[in-house]
Amino acid sequence: MNTLRQKAIKTRISDILNGKFVRKEGLEPSYVLTELGQKISRANLVATIVDKFMSEDGNYSNITVDDDSDSIRVKAFKENSNIFDNLDVGDSVMVIGKVREYADEKYIIPDIVKKIADPNYESLHRLEVLKQLLMQKKALEIIKNEKDKFADLEELKAQAKKYHIDEDVVEGIIESLSTEEETIEKDYKPLLLEVIERLDKGEGVEFRKLMEESKLPESIFEEVVNELLSNGICYEPSPGVIKKA
Repeated sequence: MNTLRQKAIKTRISDILNGKFVRKEGLEPSYVLTELGQKISRANLVATIVDKFMSEDGNYSNITVDDDSDSIRVKAFKENSNIFDNLDVGDSVMVIGKVREYADEKYIIPDIVKKIADPNYESLHRLEVLKQLLMQKKALEIIKNEKDKFADLEELKAQAKKYHIDEDVVEGIIESLSTEEETIEKDYKPLLLEVIERLDKGEGVEFRKLMEESKLPESIFEEVVNELLSNGICYEPSPGVIKKA
């Protein structure tokens, strides 16, 4: 069991929020499993503060940060609650901290929160995240193509080394693929139809809003929506909008 401090993964907020939180017991760290199979226990974010709060007793504080992909709260408790004292709404910050989930809300417990003075730092961070995502997507496609050729995970890991894919990357992708296969087996059409009925005020529902409310992974969401449209259960009254037929 690896109890060492986990590497802080440079990521987007949307990847954390759209991932599945995997809760572990004891000293084994919990993590978010992203749709591409990344395991994120500690996150490295660059974002802008859009809200700030301090409790009256001073034992709790939080900031909400937004990186244009989505927003997330960063929460501090007790002796660490003054970590945001020198920060203001509008500041660009680097946040490094542990990913947690409570009452279906994913948030960050900060280890480091640092104001960014260099305006180019945010652009550099985004480029590094994009490069990392492209590498992860390539690894995912390779593992998808290779996994059925091997009955044993260790043999698959050995094969992945030929593509310079680390063992922990293979494990995350296999876990993600297994989760996706389990999810696909379920029929989510009734869920989406219920959400459409609830949100539709007469002109249909935007795909973006429907995906947010359904909380389905993007790949599953697209598959179910396409099925609803192809079966004539729903239609698009305008681009990017869905409505029950």
